[in-house]
Amino acid sequence: MVPYFKIDEKLLALSHRAEELARAGFGKIEENQRYNQQKMLAAFSRAGVSERHLFGSTGYGYGDQGRDVLDQVYAYALGAEDALVRWNFVSGTHTLTVALFGLLRPGDKMLCVTGTPYDTIQGVIGLPGREGPGCMKEYGIGYEQLELLPNGAPDYAAMEEKITPAYKMVYIQRSRGYSLRPSLSVAEIGRIAQIAKRKAPGCIVMVDNCYGEFVEKQEPTEAGADIMAGSLIKNPGGGIAPTGGYIAGRHDLIELCAYRLTTPGTGREIGCTLGHSRELFMGAFHAPHVAGEALKTAAFAAALFSLLGFKVTPAPEEARADIIQVVELGDPEKLIAFCRGVQKGAPVDSFVIPEPSGMPGYDSQVIMAAGAFTLGSSIELSADAPLREPYAAWMQGGLNYHSGQLGMLLAAQEMLDAGLLQL
Repeated sequence: MVPYFKIDEKLLALSHRAEELARAGFGKIEENQRYNQQKMLAAFSRAGVSERHLFGSTGYGYGDQGRDVLDQVYAYALGAEDALVRWNFVSGTHTLTVALFGLLRPGDKMLCVTGTPYDTIQGVIGLPGREGPGCMKEYGIGYEQLELLPNGAPDYAAMEEKITPAYKMVYIQRSRGYSLRPSLSVAEIGRIAQIAKRKAPGCIVMVDNCYGEFVEKQEPTEAGADIMAGSLIKNPGGGIAPTGGYIAGRHDLIELCAYRLTTPGTGREIGCTLGHSRELFMGAFHAPHVAGEALKTAAFAAALFSLLGFKVTPAPEEARADIIQVVELGDPEKLIAFCRGVQKGAPVDSFVIPEPSGMPGYDSQVIMAAGAFTLGSSIELSADAPLREPYAAWMQGGLNYHSGQLGMLLAAQEMLDAGLLQL
């Protein structure tokens, strides 16, 4: 260990055990990483990416070939008919919102089959207590949900009973959000899509794919989903995209989303790129490798903190469906110390001390550790959590495994220094 980082010798010894425990899962991660990186290279070749596509446009952006070719790259890499990739999607929630309002009309109903969705989407839908101006409820779009089973798995039997042609959309949140339920694999999403299409052939199966891109060899659109969306400052931006999001899926649905993003009649034909094209192309190219590095960091974190006596999910030996690792710390002081240690492992703002605070879209105080090159980037090493039971940290990211591994050691060291950990 570099002398600059003061890591307790006992903790270092434990980290060697943790790495050996995690190594069993590295093989599968690296197999998928290799396949997806080759798939991305094939997408670039198939789309005919050229240097001229790396330059930006201004104004209306008419005839921006780079913008159109980037859409093709993502469509090919994600196994979709079409894609809409734009730097001016301001977040994953914004991207999902554009898709929802692009596809649903007043009087339509959507059914979420993965329980209550992520906090910020609740305000978009207009769930009780979150009915703000402009939400779907205000536009007369109906919403219902199916709860997950007690073990967090999808309730396929309930879907067979509940789904009918009355629902325009069946909505799936792949990742766990701020919950402890397992994230969904592509195979599980495919099974849900099969049920939905059998019970309601005309429905749209939509997936919130945030945190799940390039974790497996397939994406939801290759397993029966009609459309999916995510953020470029998570997996698919490779830690290089400075902002943005993507929607991928059926061509006709992508067109509807484009009309919502800009205007009916112009859709994807307008929208300048302002010099961001090079970053977005580079981010896409690096994305499969970086996602693999984040997964290895997560596997190490699971191994280390399980050896330290904490409950973790997924467990070190479990298959992974997204990059998120949950560490149940069970105590607010331990949670805060954990996040402060992660911050010390950041390349940017390592000296900053995270504090819990209120945040728009959340119903409790949230603590976030993220010293990133891109503000809020979840593919860079970060940890965040609401200050509520079970006081669990949701850790994700790591541009490379070696720095991510050190960040996890610093999280444990901070807890040790605060007298909150015994070795």
